[in-house]
Amino acid sequence: MTSSAIYNSITNQLVPIVVEQTSRGERSYDIYSRLLKDRIIFIGTQVDDHMANLIIAQMLFLESDEPEQDIYLYINSPGGQVSSGLAIYDTMQYIKPDVQTICMGQAASMCALLLAAGTKGKRFALPNSRLMIHQPSGGFQGQSTDIQIQAREILQIRERLDDILAKHTGQAKEKVRDDTERDNFMTGEEAKKYGLIDSVITSRTEVEKGKKKDNTEVEKGKKKDNTEVEKDKKKDNK
Repeated sequence: MTSSAIYNSITNQLVPIVVEQTSRGERSYDIYSRLLKDRIIFIGTQVDDHMANLIIAQMLFLESDEPEQDIYLYINSPGGQVSSGLAIYDTMQYIKPDVQTICMGQAASMCALLLAAGTKGKRFALPNSRLMIHQPSGGFQGQSTDIQIQAREILQIRERLDDILAKHTGQAKEKVRDDTERDNFMTGEEAKKYGLIDSVITSRTEVEKGKKKDNTEVEKGKKKDNTEVEKDKKKDNK
């Protein structure tokens, strides 16, 4: 068992259980399932295939549940596997709801890219957050031809990651390449200037503005649908 698997096993045992009173009696949730009811997803460990599959499944569920309301992705992670992170990234771009990203603690490596990939205008960081971008890394062994193949692959991956960061930050690709040559740490304000986030927030106010706007749009849509139904009924009666 890997150290990551051991860590996840221990932390899973420590996840709090929330008990709610409903008209049907008591119902208990683990804390992350309860947050999911409020459309909140949390990335709090290194990103691997297992974590990515859970995040993707939650996003797809929330899209099917209410495609017009925002999803809130909270990030406190040192990064992780590139392929797993790109799977989450592609899902964020694929689904219909806006994805608000909020960094608390740290968003490093692949998770800095996920933070930047949130919906424009809805990417936030708390005041003491730290962000870090860099080039992908990996270790290879085997025959020289195999190592050459892996080297070409990681160079292609770096090109793709540079393209994505340039797209979401508004920086030139050449600048992104230079800035990711080594570990590049940033404060929230520095990340804002760079284009990784849109605002540094100290309270929930900014996030709630997005939620109120979403609810207003949903209500407008419902009223419009009801109006169309009433028109159809009147037309049928005639």
